[in-house]
Amino acid sequence: MTPPVTTAPRGALRPAGYALVRAGRGSFLLHRRAALTATCLAALLAAACLAALCVGESFVSPPQVLDVLLGRPSAQELVVGTLRLPRLAVGLMVGAAFGVAGALIQTVARNPLASPDIIGVTQGAGALTVGAMTLGVGSYGVLPYLSVAGGVLAAALVYVVAWRGGLHATRFVLIGIGCAIALRSVTQLFLTKGDYLVAQQAQVWMTGSLNGRGWAQAAPLGGALLVLLPAVLWAARAQRTVSLDDDTATALGVRLGRTRLGLVATGVALASMATGAAGPVDFVALLAPQIARRLTRTAQTPLLCSALLGSFIVVLGDLLARRIFAPTELPVGVVTAAVGAPYLIWLIVRGHRARGRAAGGNA
Repeated sequence: MTPPVTTAPRGALRPAGYALVRAGRGSFLLHRRAALTATCLAALLAAACLAALCVGESFVSPPQVLDVLLGRPSAQELVVGTLRLPRLAVGLMVGAAFGVAGALIQTVARNPLASPDIIGVTQGAGALTVGAMTLGVGSYGVLPYLSVAGGVLAAALVYVVAWRGGLHATRFVLIGIGCAIALRSVTQLFLTKGDYLVAQQAQVWMTGSLNGRGWAQAAPLGGALLVLLPAVLWAARAQRTVSLDDDTATALGVRLGRTRLGLVATGVALASMATGAAGPVDFVALLAPQIARRLTRTAQTPLLCSALLGSFIVVLGDLLARRIFAPTELPVGVVTAAVGAPYLIWLIVRGHRARGRAAGGNA
């Protein structure tokens, strides 16, 4: 997950906006704006993490937080190390996974509206998980695995139905939206048929929440993301060719079908695992890649900046959700939805106006 970096031979011309970085016998072209954006986002994320560890029902000073992080004896070990730190770790990983997943799926679909929570991936994960919760099938320990299975099945359904000798971006998004609506209806059916108390718990989970998350959720998620890291590194390079038009990519020898399938599979796996850990935190996968691309002004959506922005949105959103109506804690999905829904409307209106101007120009 690195900013756009392209291998360049010695003596090659340096494109505008890129810096030539030499490492041993090799040299690389580094996008200056993307590198600067990633550095600033990392600093903002560090500040948000410190605030999340310090602020709560009781305030913990930064030196005390540092003592806990360094393993020194501290009276705040329970508050910071046991309660806040694992919750923060889950939020960081969930946000990064959603950010990268959204970037990959939007790259394949070539549509800013194509994110896991729009095309049915998170709805599939939610339907299977909520069904298991309300019907009493399986223990809570297997629910994250059911979420992954549900997201993968929903994505496979959308991919198969949308495939017609190739993957057309508009058809992919529209079929995904239809499947998302259908799966959300199935989830509501499970909620009405299940036990009232279990249905209430499932409703909170469906909103997307970090409440009660600990190392039991953080450790498996971290291990799963580590396993997927090679696929993400491959995707960072593969998305450059997929973003080209089909004729150019084919002329360069790119197997578009396999590459797109690999990118979608990686994005779906990331989104499904994040959903299993914290529930479907809506609009993070939609917001992070689009903001990252606008900040960096790169041709492809930068995965590192998308991951950092996703983590920042979730961590900051969870902090606000804990403190806005304190002592009542809101699910983090409430905050992200309050920001993401207007942004989605703006994207739709903006796209409609752009098509109207294009039609007027052609006339």
